[in-house]
Amino acid sequence: MRKKYMNNKNQVSGIHHVTAICSNPQKNIDFYTKLLGLRLVKLTVNFDDPTTYHLYYGNEVGSPGTILTFFPWSNAPKGYIGSGQAITTSFLVPQNSIDFWKDRLKNNDICFEGPLKRFDNEEQVIRLYDPDGLELELVAHPSAKENDERFWKDGPISYENGIRGFYSVSLSEEGYEHTSKILKEMGYKMISNEGNRFRFQLEDSQYTTGAKILDVLCLPYTPHGMIGIGTVHHIAFRTPSDENQKSIRENIIKIGLNPTPVIDRTYFHSVYFREPGGVLFEIATDPPGFTVDQKVQDLGKMLMLPQWLEPIRERLEKVLPKIQLPKNNKDNPIVRNKTA
Repeated sequence: MRKKYMNNKNQVSGIHHVTAICSNPQKNIDFYTKLLGLRLVKLTVNFDDPTTYHLYYGNEVGSPGTILTFFPWSNAPKGYIGSGQAITTSFLVPQNSIDFWKDRLKNNDICFEGPLKRFDNEEQVIRLYDPDGLELELVAHPSAKENDERFWKDGPISYENGIRGFYSVSLSEEGYEHTSKILKEMGYKMISNEGNRFRFQLEDSQYTTGAKILDVLCLPYTPHGMIGIGTVHHIAFRTPSDENQKSIRENIIKIGLNPTPVIDRTYFHSVYFREPGGVLFEIATDPPGFTVDQKVQDLGKMLMLPQWLEPIRERLEKVLPKIQLPKNNKDNPIVRNKTA
């Protein structure tokens, strides 16, 4: 009998966030806030490369399972899709919102495919691409009505049609067995497959709603992908506490993988490792969250820096490109200091 290293207490609780690479921060902000209706919940910098923004989008408070983030690396090469990558980020939308989204995309000259039907027609899927070619999906599914807390009530899109956080993420792999083994250790169970698409879902979790689905696409003849503009950098899974994260990290080592130490990202604590197929995974804690340094009503309205970068704020503000914040954030240029 196979030894199961991760017990229920230490399994992940779904998708926490997805991080991708874009080119122009303004085009990115306009697309995700104005077109898709997400909230810019945190405007900060890449802590490993502070001369670059780190943009976070989500629901009102940036709840885990709603957060799509970007590093705007304008000088990076264009990435290309292949195996060993997270290739598609899928958002959950209400079941009867497909016509709304078709019209919205058409009216904004956004090319899309669909609606396509998957898994016994239970899902209606619209596939589209952001300005840098990042592949996205809008998945209309009955579970949207169970995820009301992941809808941003003050956003530009109505409750009847608005995004309810993530539905799933799709991974591209040469083969799926070794990746499958790790996912099972993390608490996922393969529940179905449709052609070369193998669907995994969390067997149980302390959360009754949220992004619990992961699809593995077996693409054995696809060249290995290259990270760059228009591709996903990593996918993060959520865990409720530092204690759980520590246990998961220890078990990752026992499985034979090589995780990083715990890294403080201010809004969550992170551990990174590569799964056998090459996709960069992260284990991220739910706390402290994005209100640790801002009130809910102020999220996304100004550049926030960790304390250790405050001494060079003035220099960073000169290097970072000027941006216009979305209308829901007063449509003003970036506020340049905390007392403004």
